[in-house]
Amino acid sequence: MSERCWLVKTEADCFSIDDLAASPGQTTCWSGVRNYQARNFMRDEMSLGDRVLFYHSNDEPSAIVGTAVVARKGYPDHTAWDPKDVDHFDPKASPANPIWQMVDIRLESIFAEPLPLELLRTVPALKKMELLRKGSRLSVQPVTPAEFDAVLQLALSLEKRGTARPSTAAARSNSAAPKSGRAKTAGTTSSGKKQISRSGSSTTRSAEKVRRSAVRK
Repeated sequence: MSERCWLVKTEADCFSIDDLAASPGQTTCWSGVRNYQARNFMRDEMSLGDRVLFYHSNDEPSAIVGTAVVARKGYPDHTAWDPKDVDHFDPKASPANPIWQMVDIRLESIFAEPLPLELLRTVPALKKMELLRKGSRLSVQPVTPAEFDAVLQLALSLEKRGTARPSTAAARSNSAAPKSGRAKTAGTTSSGKKQISRSGSSTTRSAEKVRRSAVRK
């Protein structure tokens, strides 16, 4: 089966690409998806090595900020039967009947500059992209290889202009403490955060990060 491409959405103040970079092995489980179509994509179609666009939703501005790869195929989402995880608990789910699925994703690159929706809409090759379709809300979406390549080319063109992207962590250093969520220990990154050219300087983050995530639709 040929490699497929995807886009995943996350609220940047819940779990950003910088949080992914700070996760052990720069890898995390993509839990909390509570939409059947998005679940089916993860369960039935996402494969090891598939490439992923990482999208910050409800940000200023909302934008594609980097890439990842699928590091583990779909498996049961244990948050569904954890009553302490109030955002993701589903009383109908159990280990015997998990209902919901998740995959693991691993960081591949962080773009030098975010690619906001307004900019993406100017690219002819992206005119049919699911992300740009009016009313599109799925947190896990298929992306064609041509669309994926067009996004990478756009990121490279901005990087060549020398525009630097401020860290989302730095941008939120003065934000309020997380309201709720489950703890996620963040280790030092093994290879540093990578620019799209994979030659940028590395930045590491340590200590404990609380992962707050609203239910992903």
